[in-house]
Amino acid sequence: MPPIRVLVVDDSVVVRRMITEALATDPGLEVVGIAANGRIALQKVTQVNPDVVTLDIEMPELDGVATVRELRKTHPRLPIIMCSALTVAGAEATLDALAAGANDYVTKPTQSASVADGIARLAADLVPRIRALCHAEAAPVARVVPPPDAARVVARPGAARSPFHRAPEVLCLASSTGGPNALADVFAGFTEALPVPVVLVQHMPPVFTKSLADRLGRTGPHPFHEATDGQALEPGNVYVAPGGRHMEVERSGTRLVARLHDGPPENSCRPAADVLFRSVAKTFGGASVACVLTGMGQDGMRGCGAVVEAGGYVIAQDEPTSVVWGMPGAVVQAGLAHAVRPLPAIADAVRERFAMRPLQRAFAP
Repeated sequence: MPPIRVLVVDDSVVVRRMITEALATDPGLEVVGIAANGRIALQKVTQVNPDVVTLDIEMPELDGVATVRELRKTHPRLPIIMCSALTVAGAEATLDALAAGANDYVTKPTQSASVADGIARLAADLVPRIRALCHAEAAPVARVVPPPDAARVVARPGAARSPFHRAPEVLCLASSTGGPNALADVFAGFTEALPVPVVLVQHMPPVFTKSLADRLGRTGPHPFHEATDGQALEPGNVYVAPGGRHMEVERSGTRLVARLHDGPPENSCRPAADVLFRSVAKTFGGASVACVLTGMGQDGMRGCGAVVEAGGYVIAQDEPTSVVWGMPGAVVQAGLAHAVRPLPAIADAVRERFAMRPLQRAFAP
Protein backbone atom coordinates (compact mmCIF):
# COMPACT_ATOMS: atom_id res chain seq x y z
CA MET A 1 0.00 0.00 0.00
CA PRO A 2 1.34 3.48 -0.81
CA PRO A 3 1.79 5.74 2.23
CA ILE A 4 -1.03 8.05 3.32
CA ARG A 5 -0.09 11.56 2.20
CA VAL A 6 -0.53 14.28 4.84
CA LEU A 7 -0.52 18.08 4.52
CA VAL A 8 0.32 19.78 7.86
CA VAL A 9 -1.07 23.30 8.32
CA ASP A 10 -0.11 25.40 11.37
CA ASP A 11 1.31 28.87 11.85
CA SER A 12 3.70 27.64 14.57
CA VAL A 13 7.03 26.25 13.39
CA VAL A 14 7.32 24.27 16.64
CA VAL A 15 3.88 22.66 16.27
CA ARG A 16 4.51 21.82 12.61
CA ARG A 17 7.73 20.07 13.60
CA MET A 18 6.02 18.18 16.44
CA ILE A 19 3.21 16.99 14.16
CA THR A 20 5.71 15.98 11.47
CA GLU A 21 7.78 13.98 13.95
CA ALA A 22 4.64 12.41 15.43
CA LEU A 23 3.50 11.23 12.00
CA ALA A 24 7.00 9.92 11.24
CA THR A 25 6.46 7.27 13.94
CA ASP A 26 4.21 5.43 11.45
CA PRO A 27 5.96 4.33 8.24
CA GLY A 28 2.58 4.20 6.53
CA LEU A 29 2.24 8.01 6.74
CA GLU A 30 4.14 10.60 4.72
CA VAL A 31 4.14 14.38 5.24
CA VAL A 32 4.06 15.74 1.67
CA GLY A 33 3.74 19.43 2.50
CA ILE A 34 3.48 22.08 5.20
CA ALA A 35 1.72 25.44 5.26
CA ALA A 36 1.76 28.35 7.71
CA ASN A 37 -1.82 29.52 7.12
CA GLY A 38 -5.04 28.61 5.39
CA ARG A 39 -4.40 30.63 2.25
CA ILE A 40 -1.13 28.82 1.60
CA ALA A 41 -2.84 25.53 2.46
CA LEU A 42 -5.44 26.00 -0.28
CA GLN A 43 -2.63 26.37 -2.81
CA LYS A 44 -0.69 23.42 -1.40
CA VAL A 45 -3.69 21.10 -1.61
CA THR A 46 -3.77 21.40 -5.39
CA GLN A 47 0.02 21.05 -5.61
CA VAL A 48 0.67 18.01 -3.38
CA ASN A 49 -2.72 16.24 -3.57
CA PRO A 50 -2.80 15.01 0.05
CA ASP A 51 -4.97 12.17 1.35
CA VAL A 52 -5.62 14.06 4.61
CA VAL A 53 -5.03 17.53 6.06
CA THR A 54 -4.21 18.47 9.66
CA LEU A 55 -5.39 22.03 10.19
CA ASP A 56 -4.74 24.60 12.91
CA ILE A 57 -7.68 26.63 14.22
CA GLU A 58 -6.06 30.03 14.83
CA MET A 59 -3.93 31.28 11.91
CA PRO A 60 -3.28 34.62 10.22
CA GLU A 61 -4.76 35.59 6.83
CA LEU A 62 -7.21 32.65 6.74
CA ASP A 63 -8.10 30.76 9.91
CA GLY A 64 -8.98 27.10 10.25
CA VAL A 65 -12.78 27.43 10.10
CA ALA A 66 -12.66 29.60 6.97
CA THR A 67 -10.16 27.19 5.41
CA VAL A 68 -12.50 24.26 6.02
CA ARG A 69 -15.33 26.11 4.29
CA GLU A 70 -13.13 26.86 1.27
CA LEU A 71 -11.76 23.31 1.07
CA ARG A 72 -15.25 21.84 1.16
CA LYS A 73 -16.17 23.80 -1.98
CA THR A 74 -13.48 22.02 -4.02
CA HIS A 75 -12.64 18.90 -1.99
CA PRO A 76 -15.86 17.66 -0.36
CA ARG A 77 -14.42 14.28 0.63
CA LEU A 78 -10.87 15.21 1.70
CA PRO A 79 -10.43 14.19 5.36
CA ILE A 80 -9.65 17.18 7.60
CA ILE A 81 -8.47 16.90 11.20
CA MET A 82 -8.45 20.09 13.27
CA CYS A 83 -5.70 20.80 15.81
CA SER A 84 -7.13 22.83 18.67
CA ALA A 85 -6.08 24.39 21.94
CA LEU A 86 -7.71 22.98 25.07
CA THR A 87 -9.63 26.18 25.84
CA VAL A 88 -13.23 27.36 25.72
CA ALA A 89 -12.43 29.43 22.63
CA GLY A 90 -10.66 26.46 21.08
CA ALA A 91 -13.65 24.20 21.81
CA GLU A 92 -16.12 26.64 20.25
CA ALA A 93 -13.94 27.12 17.16
CA THR A 94 -13.46 23.36 16.81
CA LEU A 95 -17.19 22.74 16.91
CA ASP A 96 -17.61 25.48 14.29
CA ALA A 97 -15.03 23.70 12.12
CA LEU A 98 -16.78 20.35 12.53
CA ALA A 99 -20.09 21.96 11.57
CA ALA A 100 -18.35 23.47 8.51
CA GLY A 101 -17.23 20.03 7.36
CA ALA A 102 -14.08 18.97 9.26
CA ASN A 103 -14.04 15.27 10.08
CA ASP A 104 -12.30 15.11 13.45
CA TYR A 105 -9.96 16.97 15.78
CA VAL A 106 -7.13 16.56 18.27
CA THR A 107 -6.03 18.91 21.02
CA LYS A 108 -2.53 20.34 20.98
CA PRO A 109 -0.10 19.53 23.79
CA THR A 110 -0.12 22.05 26.61
CA GLN A 111 2.79 24.45 26.97
CA SER A 112 3.86 22.66 30.15
CA ALA A 113 4.41 19.39 28.28
CA SER A 114 7.90 18.50 27.10
CA VAL A 115 8.55 18.27 23.38
CA ALA A 116 9.01 14.49 23.65
CA ASP A 117 5.75 14.07 25.55
CA GLY A 118 3.94 16.33 23.09
CA ILE A 119 5.17 14.32 20.12
CA ALA A 120 4.17 11.05 21.80
CA ARG A 121 0.67 12.31 22.57
CA LEU A 122 0.19 13.71 19.07
CA ALA A 123 1.28 10.37 17.63
CA ALA A 124 -1.19 8.51 19.85
CA ASP A 125 -4.02 10.87 18.92
CA LEU A 126 -3.37 11.65 15.26
CA VAL A 127 -2.12 8.40 13.73
CA PRO A 128 -5.21 6.25 14.46
CA ARG A 129 -7.52 9.08 13.37
CA ILE A 130 -5.72 9.47 10.06
CA ARG A 131 -5.81 5.75 9.44
CA ALA A 132 -9.49 5.49 10.34
CA LEU A 133 -10.52 8.42 8.14
CA CYS A 134 -8.46 7.00 5.26
CA HIS A 135 -10.00 3.54 5.80
CA ALA A 136 -6.62 2.08 6.71
CA GLU A 137 -7.04 1.03 10.33
CA ALA A 138 -4.11 -1.02 11.51
CA ALA A 139 -6.20 -3.93 12.85
CA PRO A 140 -9.73 -5.20 12.24
CA VAL A 141 -12.36 -4.78 14.91
CA ALA A 142 -12.49 -7.82 17.15
CA ARG A 143 -15.65 -9.90 16.92
CA VAL A 144 -17.20 -10.97 20.20
CA VAL A 145 -19.72 -13.65 20.97
CA PRO A 146 -23.02 -12.13 22.16
CA PRO A 147 -24.06 -12.95 25.73
CA PRO A 148 -26.03 -16.20 26.08
CA ASP A 149 -29.39 -14.43 26.49
CA ALA A 150 -28.69 -12.18 23.50
CA ALA A 151 -29.19 -15.00 21.00
CA ARG A 152 -32.81 -15.16 22.10
CA VAL A 153 -33.62 -11.47 21.64
CA VAL A 154 -31.26 -10.06 18.97
CA ALA A 155 -32.78 -9.61 15.52
CA ARG A 156 -30.31 -8.86 12.75
CA PRO A 157 -31.34 -6.26 10.17
CA GLY A 158 -34.07 -7.67 7.97
CA ALA A 159 -35.05 -10.38 10.45
CA ALA A 160 -38.36 -10.50 12.32
CA ARG A 161 -38.32 -8.17 15.30
CA SER A 162 -38.26 -9.73 18.73
CA PRO A 163 -41.05 -8.78 21.14
CA PHE A 164 -40.21 -6.27 23.90
CA HIS A 165 -42.74 -6.08 26.68
CA ARG A 166 -41.38 -3.32 28.93
CA ALA A 167 -41.95 0.33 28.11
CA PRO A 168 -38.54 2.01 27.76
CA GLU A 169 -37.48 4.24 30.63
CA VAL A 170 -34.14 5.60 29.41
CA LEU A 171 -32.14 6.30 26.24
CA CYS A 172 -28.35 6.10 26.27
CA LEU A 173 -26.18 7.13 23.32
CA ALA A 174 -22.52 6.90 22.38
CA SER A 175 -20.50 8.58 19.64
CA SER A 176 -16.96 9.63 18.80
CA THR A 177 -15.51 10.63 15.41
CA GLY A 178 -18.24 12.52 13.58
CA GLY A 179 -20.37 12.47 16.70
CA PRO A 180 -21.04 16.17 17.31
CA ASN A 181 -22.68 16.61 13.90
CA ALA A 182 -24.45 13.25 14.14
CA LEU A 183 -25.88 14.12 17.56
CA ALA A 184 -27.07 17.48 16.24
CA ASP A 185 -28.84 15.71 13.36
CA VAL A 186 -30.47 13.17 15.66
CA PHE A 187 -31.80 15.67 18.21
CA ALA A 188 -32.93 18.08 15.52
CA GLY A 189 -35.23 15.25 14.41
CA PHE A 190 -37.45 15.62 17.50
CA THR A 191 -40.36 18.05 17.68
CA GLU A 192 -41.16 17.02 21.25
CA ALA A 193 -38.87 15.91 24.04
CA LEU A 194 -38.56 12.24 24.92
CA PRO A 195 -40.59 11.22 27.99
CA VAL A 196 -37.48 9.78 29.71
CA PRO A 197 -33.99 10.94 30.72
CA VAL A 198 -31.31 10.72 28.01
CA VAL A 199 -27.64 10.11 28.85
CA LEU A 200 -24.78 10.17 26.40
CA VAL A 201 -21.05 9.78 25.97
CA GLN A 202 -19.25 11.72 23.26
CA HIS A 203 -15.50 11.14 23.33
CA MET A 204 -14.20 14.64 24.08
CA PRO A 205 -11.78 16.23 26.55
CA PRO A 206 -12.77 18.54 29.41
CA VAL A 207 -14.05 21.98 28.33
CA PHE A 208 -15.25 20.59 24.99
CA THR A 209 -18.18 18.65 26.47
CA LYS A 210 -19.63 21.77 28.08
CA SER A 211 -19.46 23.61 24.74
CA LEU A 212 -21.03 20.61 23.02
CA ALA A 213 -23.90 20.45 25.52
CA ASP A 214 -24.58 24.18 25.13
CA ARG A 215 -24.59 23.89 21.35
CA LEU A 216 -26.78 20.78 21.20
CA GLY A 217 -29.30 22.50 23.47
CA ARG A 218 -30.07 24.79 20.53
CA THR A 219 -30.93 21.96 18.11
CA GLY A 220 -34.35 20.89 19.37
CA PRO A 221 -36.76 20.61 22.27
CA HIS A 222 -34.41 18.88 24.75
CA PRO A 223 -32.52 20.88 27.40
CA PHE A 224 -28.89 19.70 27.50
CA HIS A 225 -26.59 19.59 30.53
CA GLU A 226 -22.99 18.65 31.12
CA ALA A 227 -23.66 16.20 33.94
CA THR A 228 -22.51 16.80 37.52
CA ASP A 229 -22.04 14.21 40.23
CA GLY A 230 -25.28 13.47 42.08
CA GLN A 231 -27.39 15.43 39.60
CA ALA A 232 -31.01 14.28 39.36
CA LEU A 233 -31.86 13.01 35.88
CA GLU A 234 -35.20 14.34 34.71
CA PRO A 235 -37.41 13.12 31.85
CA GLY A 236 -37.04 15.08 28.64
CA ASN A 237 -33.51 16.26 29.53
CA VAL A 238 -30.18 15.16 28.04
CA TYR A 239 -27.06 14.70 30.18
CA VAL A 240 -23.60 14.66 28.56
CA ALA A 241 -20.75 12.87 30.35
CA PRO A 242 -18.05 15.47 31.11
CA GLY A 243 -14.69 15.06 29.44
CA GLY A 244 -12.19 13.13 31.52
CA ARG A 245 -14.76 11.47 33.82
CA HIS A 246 -16.84 8.30 33.59
CA MET A 247 -20.59 8.65 34.06
CA GLU A 248 -22.97 6.06 35.46
CA VAL A 249 -26.64 6.18 36.43
CA GLU A 250 -28.16 4.79 39.60
CA ARG A 251 -31.30 5.04 41.70
CA SER A 252 -31.11 6.99 44.94
CA GLY A 253 -34.37 6.47 46.77
CA THR A 254 -37.06 7.61 44.34
CA ARG A 255 -34.60 9.65 42.26
CA LEU A 256 -32.45 8.73 39.31
CA VAL A 257 -29.01 10.37 39.58
CA ALA A 258 -25.76 10.65 37.67
CA ARG A 259 -22.58 9.39 39.28
CA LEU A 260 -19.22 10.62 38.02
CA HIS A 261 -15.89 9.03 38.83
CA ASP A 262 -12.27 8.84 37.74
CA GLY A 263 -12.01 5.10 37.20
CA PRO A 264 -9.45 3.68 34.77
CA PRO A 265 -10.07 4.40 31.08
CA GLU A 266 -11.84 1.68 29.12
CA ASN A 267 -11.12 1.26 25.42
CA SER A 268 -8.56 4.04 26.04
CA CYS A 269 -11.51 6.34 26.80
CA ARG A 270 -12.75 8.31 29.78
CA PRO A 271 -15.67 8.85 29.64
CA ALA A 272 -16.39 5.44 28.13
CA ALA A 273 -19.70 4.33 26.69
CA ASP A 274 -19.23 0.81 28.04
CA VAL A 275 -19.19 2.16 31.61
CA LEU A 276 -22.38 4.17 31.07
CA PHE A 277 -24.22 1.44 29.18
CA ARG A 278 -23.46 -1.21 31.80
CA SER A 279 -24.89 1.01 34.51
CA VAL A 280 -27.99 1.65 32.39
CA ALA A 281 -28.50 -2.09 31.89
CA LYS A 282 -28.06 -2.71 35.63
CA THR A 283 -30.44 0.09 36.64
CA PHE A 284 -33.15 -0.28 33.98
CA GLY A 285 -32.83 -3.85 32.70
CA GLY A 286 -35.16 -4.52 29.79
CA ALA A 287 -36.45 -0.93 29.87
CA SER A 288 -33.15 0.27 28.33
CA VAL A 289 -32.70 1.64 24.80
CA ALA A 290 -29.11 2.13 23.58
CA CYS A 291 -27.96 3.88 20.42
CA VAL A 292 -24.41 3.83 19.00
CA LEU A 293 -23.47 6.43 16.41
CA THR A 294 -20.40 7.07 14.28
CA GLY A 295 -17.03 6.70 15.97
CA MET A 296 -13.59 5.13 15.90
CA GLY A 297 -12.83 1.98 17.88
CA GLN A 298 -15.33 -0.29 19.60
CA ASP A 299 -16.39 1.52 22.76
CA GLY A 300 -20.04 0.74 23.45
CA MET A 301 -19.97 -2.78 22.06
CA ARG A 302 -19.64 -4.57 25.39
CA GLY A 303 -22.05 -2.14 26.99
CA CYS A 304 -24.58 -3.00 24.29
CA GLY A 305 -24.00 -6.65 25.17
CA ALA A 306 -25.05 -5.86 28.74
CA VAL A 307 -28.14 -4.00 27.48
CA VAL A 308 -29.14 -6.90 25.26
CA GLU A 309 -28.52 -9.44 28.00
CA ALA A 310 -30.82 -7.43 30.26
CA GLY A 311 -33.55 -7.51 27.59
CA GLY A 312 -33.07 -3.99 26.22
CA TYR A 313 -33.02 -2.68 22.66
CA VAL A 314 -30.04 -1.51 20.57
CA ILE A 315 -29.92 0.83 17.56
CA ALA A 316 -26.75 1.34 15.47
CA GLN A 317 -25.93 3.83 12.75
CA ASP A 318 -25.25 2.27 9.35
CA GLU A 319 -21.90 2.30 7.57
CA PRO A 320 -22.66 4.60 4.60
CA THR A 321 -23.71 7.52 6.82
CA SER A 322 -20.97 7.06 9.47
CA VAL A 323 -17.80 9.13 9.30
CA VAL A 324 -16.05 6.08 10.78
CA TRP A 325 -17.97 2.82 11.19
CA GLY A 326 -15.89 1.58 14.10
CA MET A 327 -18.16 1.79 17.13
CA PRO A 328 -21.50 1.04 15.42
CA GLY A 329 -19.79 -1.50 13.17
CA ALA A 330 -18.48 -3.40 16.19
CA VAL A 331 -22.01 -3.56 17.62
CA VAL A 332 -23.45 -4.80 14.33
CA GLN A 333 -20.66 -7.32 13.71
CA ALA A 334 -21.14 -8.72 17.22
CA GLY A 335 -24.82 -9.38 16.42
CA LEU A 336 -26.06 -6.95 19.06
CA ALA A 337 -28.05 -4.49 16.93
CA HIS A 338 -31.80 -4.82 16.63
CA ALA A 339 -31.97 -1.94 14.14
CA VAL A 340 -29.28 -0.56 11.81
CA ARG A 341 -30.39 2.77 10.35
CA PRO A 342 -28.92 5.66 8.35
CA LEU A 343 -28.33 8.82 10.33
CA PRO A 344 -31.47 10.62 9.06
CA ALA A 345 -33.61 7.71 10.31
CA ILE A 346 -32.08 7.35 13.80
CA ALA A 347 -34.56 9.76 15.40
CA ASP A 348 -37.43 7.84 13.83
CA ALA A 349 -36.03 4.57 15.18
CA VAL A 350 -35.84 6.07 18.68
CA ARG A 351 -39.29 7.60 18.37
CA GLU A 352 -40.69 4.22 17.33
CA ARG A 353 -39.32 2.55 20.48
CA PHE A 354 -40.96 5.23 22.60
CA ALA A 355 -44.27 5.05 20.70
CA MET A 356 -43.98 8.67 19.63
CA ARG A 357 -45.59 10.11 16.50
CA PRO A 358 -43.22 9.80 13.52
CA LEU A 359 -42.21 12.85 11.51
CA GLN A 360 -43.28 13.16 7.90
CA ARG A 361 -40.10 12.80 5.88
CA ALA A 362 -39.30 13.08 2.21
CA PHE A 363 -37.36 9.82 2.14
CA ALA A 364 -38.04 6.20 3.02
CA PRO A 365 -35.72 4.97 5.84
